[in-house]
Amino acid sequence: MKLMSLAFGAAIATALALPAAADQIILKFGHVGAPGSLFAESAEEFARRANAKLGDRGEVQVFGSSQLGKDRELLQKLKLGQVDFALPSSVMSSVSDEFGVFEMPYIIKDRAHMNKVEHALMDSVLQPAAQDNGYRILALWENGFRHITNNERPINTPEDLDGLKLRTPKGAWRVKMFQSYGANPTPMAFSEVFTALQTGVIDGQENPYAQIHSAKFQEVQDYLSITGHVYTPAYVLVSDKHFGDLPEDIQEILEQTARETQAYVYALAARMETELLADLEAGGMQVNEADKAAFIEISKPIYEEFSNSVEGGGKLVDTVMELAN
Repeated sequence: MKLMSLAFGAAIATALALPAAADQIILKFGHVGAPGSLFAESAEEFARRANAKLGDRGEVQVFGSSQLGKDRELLQKLKLGQVDFALPSSVMSSVSDEFGVFEMPYIIKDRAHMNKVEHALMDSVLQPAAQDNGYRILALWENGFRHITNNERPINTPEDLDGLKLRTPKGAWRVKMFQSYGANPTPMAFSEVFTALQTGVIDGQENPYAQIHSAKFQEVQDYLSITGHVYTPAYVLVSDKHFGDLPEDIQEILEQTARETQAYVYALAARMETELLADLEAGGMQVNEADKAAFIEISKPIYEEFSNSVEGGGKLVDTVMELAN
């Protein structure tokens, strides 16, 4: 009888606990970064901070390594309400032309410059462009300064890229840029790059150190050329509609936490630049400093095309460049 009473009590306790669990809001955060990448560390830090504030009202769950989809799939799943957060980077230039300004070679000088650009353009340009396409940007984080790896030769000048089969993200301006440098750019999802490098489908790729290291590209690439040709922000992106359906206080917690996490992301990214470059070199990659002046000189036509083909593009480029001073 005593055992039955205990069992009945346990069943009642379990039943009473179920409504609280059922009422908890589960928020899925999908990204393409591998474990240990800047994307992974950034999203997981955000989740830790957000979950501490949400308590038993909600939980942010992080899914990296394209588990919930590649970048374009994640953008679609945001709109369908199947994913709550994504962390796109270069692919945003395919969402709206305005984001293509960050695809211009060498336009962002450093993080202090990026901070000025964010303050100048977020509310007036970037957020409206996102919302016009059904999204909302909670915060700008970072993908980072991009460099070229390959198996053929060191890249010192644009001429060294001639004929090189180089993976790029699926963004039109990155493809145009490398075509103008003489390379053979091949847009490809990040999750497919390691195998493509390993099998020789492509000769090389371009990414920040954090992505190169976490994806283990050093295992299938001989040369790392420090070009720093593009700085790519990462956008903490949600569906404007579905995010707006959340309780207002939860929206505020998530948005505030996303913005607060930026300082952590920037500090971690700066530290990774030093530590990971040393690791990549120690791992056997041949490292060289590219002639950035040569790349900048040959990049002028890309700026001209962006200014002429994108409405307001010239003004956008001028604003970003003026903020570098």
